[in-house]
Amino acid sequence: MAVDTPGAARPQPPDEAARTGRADGGGEESGGPGARPALWAAALALLPLGLLLAGAWLGQHVRPGADDWCFLPAARDGGIGGMVEKFYFWDNGRIGNALLVGLYARPGVPGHQWFAPVGAVFMGSVLWAVTALGLRRAALSVPRGVPLLVASMVTAVFLFASPNTYKTFFWPASAVSHTVAPVLACTAAIPLLLARTARGRRAALAAAFLVGAFLATLSEAASVVGLVVLSCVLLLSRRIFAERARGLARRWCLAGMAGIGAGALVLLTSPGSQSRRERYGANASMFAPESLTGALEAFWRILGTLTTTWEYLGAVAAGVLLGLVCRSEPGRRAPVVLTHRPLLAAVGTGAFLVSGYLCTLVAYPVFGAGTATVSRAWNDYLLLYAVLLAGLGALLGRALRTRSRGARAVGGYRAAAAAVCAVCCLALAVPLARLGEDMEARARSWDRQDRWLRAQAADGARVLPYKPLSVSAMGEPFGKHGSWPAGCVADYYHVDKVTHSTRLP
Repeated sequence: MAVDTPGAARPQPPDEAARTGRADGGGEESGGPGARPALWAAALALLPLGLLLAGAWLGQHVRPGADDWCFLPAARDGGIGGMVEKFYFWDNGRIGNALLVGLYARPGVPGHQWFAPVGAVFMGSVLWAVTALGLRRAALSVPRGVPLLVASMVTAVFLFASPNTYKTFFWPASAVSHTVAPVLACTAAIPLLLARTARGRRAALAAAFLVGAFLATLSEAASVVGLVVLSCVLLLSRRIFAERARGLARRWCLAGMAGIGAGALVLLTSPGSQSRRERYGANASMFAPESLTGALEAFWRILGTLTTTWEYLGAVAAGVLLGLVCRSEPGRRAPVVLTHRPLLAAVGTGAFLVSGYLCTLVAYPVFGAGTATVSRAWNDYLLLYAVLLAGLGALLGRALRTRSRGARAVGGYRAAAAAVCAVCCLALAVPLARLGEDMEARARSWDRQDRWLRAQAADGARVLPYKPLSVSAMGEPFGKHGSWPAGCVADYYHVDKVTHSTRLP
């Protein structure tokens, strides 16, 4: 038997409805499927969408660097199958990672250039779909433009509030492992939110298992986040799901956890994973006392950076707007029940802290004391952080709406939250523009050197000079980590060796 969202099925008393109707999003902005989009929400959404569009446009200036130098000749010579073999038997065992790397590395430089536009569309669309469907399943009505605003704002701060946006968004080798992975995990929720029939429910369970298995072979850290979140949902299922939806939700969580377990088994038993653990000493050092305390210190420093990066307030402000305008739909029996809001906030915060520490612990054997500065490794749990901030903002917005006296006060809160969103978007646009200039300059130099190296190799040269070209602290041959990956550059140009040069040809 379904359990209604408390307060959703009971009409408000006339005086209460008169006092809060506009605060609930009354009028043509609020209602159900026939309501027109709110112009203010659509206009405000243009700001984070503009950031994503700008990032997609700057993708044309991406050129290979660091690990890409080794992926390119492997994908060229062996195809995607060769990449899978390389990763599974030699590098790290991540066959899901190898598939995605092969997809962008196989086309060469164009694959790197298209990664950002495709990634922006994919990540923004997934978060938009999850937001809109989640609100619908919770029987919450909002103006049509609001889910897009929230999703695009969360996506923008996730990608562009990072200390190193290039490695978060533009560098494919990092983004597939640490940025795309947590968003990919969210796709498993879409079939669940759409399920209406027995076939749909079976599809949701299958999707949870398959996405979990793929995630485990794509990113160990993102898998840890997935396990923590699924465990929390499973434990709180009685609190957040109506009785008729509770069984499916629990089976879905268990299917996802089983998929992650199956994928982890494939990963951990692979020759490549064993080789990687031996290289970094992870077999013995991860749970050593110094690793446990070192990871805790590193995560504390990371939290200091995150909590002082004020641009994340954009996610909070978008959530506040959502809380101010959403309202329960009378007469609908929601499968998702959101009445235990303080408990949800506490558990969500705990899930972020636990998963963040565990991800830091996973990375610590590789990066050591530098874990706190390797910001690309934070992204596996930063999506959860951005979503948590938006959720806390929504709770704040609902509280402000409930306690406000009249539509004028709610309008003031809405204007203030919209202003915060706008300021945060503008603040994110400035470093993105500067990064774009650096990327364009590197692209011009990279293309010039690439043409010369190809011409010299075609004329029979076997040893060629190479000038390192870095952007955003990207690794390059003859950089601070030594000559790596100079051998891969030589393979890419079909020469025996490249030597360090201080000037462009």
